[in-house]
Amino acid sequence: MKIDKNSYGTIALVYFIGLVLSTALILFGKVRWLDWAILAFVLAFCIWQTLFFRVPVRRAIGDDKTVTAVADGRIVIIDRVFEPEYLKRDCIQISIYMNFWDVHANFWPVSGEVQYYRYHPGKHLLAFKPKASEDNEHTSVCIKTPGGHDVFFKQLAGTFARRIVCYAKPGMQVKAGDQCGIIKFGSRIDMYLPLDANIKTALGIEPRACETVIAELA
Repeated sequence: MKIDKNSYGTIALVYFIGLVLSTALILFGKVRWLDWAILAFVLAFCIWQTLFFRVPVRRAIGDDKTVTAVADGRIVIIDRVFEPEYLKRDCIQISIYMNFWDVHANFWPVSGEVQYYRYHPGKHLLAFKPKASEDNEHTSVCIKTPGGHDVFFKQLAGTFARRIVCYAKPGMQVKAGDQCGIIKFGSRIDMYLPLDANIKTALGIEPRACETVIAELA
């Protein structure tokens, strides 16, 4: 199992705290059934955190025309909106909400060249709220495909997320399905696609990053 390279420190801290707590319970605990219950919870939490930061092996099916999901989760928004930051035109917004149980590694949705990247500090509102797209801490990335299409997306922090990792650098060539970063704990991905894109998903669908087609570019 592969673990996200930027999450080693977080996992080490979780296991260290778990070790300290477990040692204290073994040495000083007096209510044995309660001590064992707490130890079981600590072990389960450590295992969950390890799985949370894993980078799953997926069969990438995206390319420069087939747009796949950036993340696992649930489709919560499909709407025509004006994108004011970079594209400055109407687009189709598709948002994927990730809960605590979803894999939080993110993957390039399409092949092409990174034209734009920016990190935005901000608030930590609940990720499913509409204002989170503008007010929350987030990154913004735009990829231009060989066919000239712009695919813009944001990694949004949620209430509990406190770190967003994105590997994007302007000018770099990226391949659909390769890892592009990770968001730690509950969060959201906003994707902005051209109006003439053929949308292949629907509200309520639970996409798998790299393997679920979101749209076909014209």
